[in-house]
Amino acid sequence: MRLVMNEPVETMDRPYARRWWALLVLCLSLLIIVMANTALTVAAPDMTQDLGLSSADLQWVIDGYTVPYAALMLLLGAIGDKYSRRGALVLGLFVFGGGAVAGSLVDSSAGVIAARAVMGVGAAMIMPATLSLLAASFPRAERAKAITLWTATAGLAIAAGPLLAGALLEQHSWKSTFLINVPVAALAVIGALVLVPPSKAAEKGRIDYVGGLLSVVWIGSLVYMIIEGPHFGWGVKAITAAVVAGVGLALFVVWELRHPRPVVDVRRFTDRRFAGSNLAVSLFFLAVFGAFYYLTQHLQFVLGYSALDTGLRMLPLAGAVFVGSALTGYLTPKVGMKWTVTAGMVGGTAALALLTQVDAGSSYGDLVAPLAVLGLAIGLALSPCTDAIMGAFPESELGVGGAVNDTSLELGGSLGIAILGSLLATSYSDHLTDATSGSKLPASTLATAQDSVGAGYGVARGISEQARKVAAQAAGAKDPQQAAQLKAQADQLAQGAHRMADAVGSSFSDAVAHTSLIGAVVLGVGTVVVALLLPRGKETERAEQPETEKELAGAR
Repeated sequence: MRLVMNEPVETMDRPYARRWWALLVLCLSLLIIVMANTALTVAAPDMTQDLGLSSADLQWVIDGYTVPYAALMLLLGAIGDKYSRRGALVLGLFVFGGGAVAGSLVDSSAGVIAARAVMGVGAAMIMPATLSLLAASFPRAERAKAITLWTATAGLAIAAGPLLAGALLEQHSWKSTFLINVPVAALAVIGALVLVPPSKAAEKGRIDYVGGLLSVVWIGSLVYMIIEGPHFGWGVKAITAAVVAGVGLALFVVWELRHPRPVVDVRRFTDRRFAGSNLAVSLFFLAVFGAFYYLTQHLQFVLGYSALDTGLRMLPLAGAVFVGSALTGYLTPKVGMKWTVTAGMVGGTAALALLTQVDAGSSYGDLVAPLAVLGLAIGLALSPCTDAIMGAFPESELGVGGAVNDTSLELGGSLGIAILGSLLATSYSDHLTDATSGSKLPASTLATAQDSVGAGYGVARGISEQARKVAAQAAGAKDPQQAAQLKAQADQLAQGAHRMADAVGSSFSDAVAHTSLIGAVVLGVGTVVVALLLPRGKETERAEQPETEKELAGAR
């Protein structure tokens, strides 16, 4: 048996025998690029303290990965289709691993942001390649099941990232959350060469580089605007990005409509099934990433769990994803994707509605049901949408199909973190102002506490530390009257620290409830739109069509 798999999947006269082992490699590659974002949510406090990050620095540490990741996928997916999908996967894993190594070696915010951007470029090669190789390696009769497992892996990564990062942070610094990607990427490279057959489009003309570059411009500008505007204000940068995104999108659509071989045929978005599936993916990840963003903070800061404990408490979501994936694999062929996708989106709306009940007295037990319902909803809704999106593209454009699906996912996730994160911050700040009114807290101290829930608890700890110092002075005072005054001052400061911590916790809990309400309304309205868009009928209009041009020629 040859060590490296060199036979192209397109030349095989029967389904690839080791396709399920190949799927394991593709899922492993997917796992690390999703975990690269979710793991950072629990590593952020240690990173902030070690590097002295401002809230703006931390935001770009997170989103420095997102911008190149979202912007480059369409162009890199088309290049992978033409030259080598497996080559794109392997090269992406090398770039991703190199960025991870660099991230573990730098000691500045700029260095970490740059390393994360390099990892984002690698992820932009990996993500569409995983889906295109999956679709090329599996016959159409098995493709829906394979995509269900791919989707379940993405759901697992959402919960596994905090768990793995939390375990590492028990004994190691935040840099370990970068380094853990390196051996996994190396294992995936070896697995790709040994188990994943090479694949590329049988007949692919010249790449539409103009359309590809226009997609980079408008998607990159749009994601930058989504990040910059809600978090840092609608100044010159955000407005300029919005204008560039709008003009770039218009030029992209006009160019693609007139080009004989566009990087992506925008006419596909007039198909209800295709448009509804992309909208469902975007809306769903808006809700999932937004909720994940504030739930991990609530678990760590308000409920006081360590990074590891936070990861463990996200496991109900991961388990429920697999249950939902099993259900959708059984139900979709029987009732059609319209009903499973709609049911999943209704479940996601219900999960956010349950989170509106969070308050200062809520415990982890109050979060278990929303997490389980959200995981079940992910499993139900996403794999039918991904299967429908991939089914809309011919064999020659599988990489582009994967990129379209993943771009919808990434835009939705970016919107979720930006919009719901911005609403969360505003609501928390307003509630904290109300909760501390009459406390005679200095304006500068209040402004610091309003920056984030972590900063709020930092202010409370600072007041508590001041109370301990004054108490120590009281214990060492020789004048009884002075000692009594200092002791009274220390008691007053200690009570103030306790009240501040209570105000921060209750304000953030109220902000979680308020933000969840907005998210539930957005996803609920989106559910109605998607339900109207998706056509009735059972799976898939393309299911009985030949899978490749070669099969079509053979049939003739």
